[in-house]
Amino acid sequence: MECQERLTTYLRDHRAPYQVQQHPEAFTAQEIAVSEHVPGRFVAKAVVVFADAQKALLVLPATHHVNLVQAAQVLGAAEVRLAHEDEFAANFPDCEVGAIPPFGNLYGLPVYVDRSLTADDQIIFPAGTHTTTLSVAYPDFARLVEPVILDFASAP
Repeated sequence: MECQERLTTYLRDHRAPYQVQQHPEAFTAQEIAVSEHVPGRFVAKAVVVFADAQKALLVLPATHHVNLVQAAQVLGAAEVRLAHEDEFAANFPDCEVGAIPPFGNLYGLPVYVDRSLTADDQIIFPAGTHTTTLSVAYPDFARLVEPVILDFASAP
């Protein structure tokens, strides 16, 4: 099953309306925002980290960066570091590298959302490729993923 099919089936099965968007190839969340003509704060990027020895998915707006020191504090970890692509690619076998969705629950990872992402009614995120995104209401995302809301991101 492809990532987009996995996501849309999950959203449909849980009665969460969504929209599929196509755009020119984009490799960063900010590039997605530009190509879809939306503010970067609406685009959710998913970052895989190791909190001590445990993998986790941090989800934040495209306009922000993970503050690793702050992430360690709020996660109660001695150290948080960004995972290398080869360390998590196997967790997302149906996604292109760098195009993972924020639905860590579908891939066996705990999900932590930065509070700044919760401010808007809708989020846009990669659907497993560098040319496709999905839009979903943030409350539906929160209902389906049940992320822990924390403060770990910094605006540049």
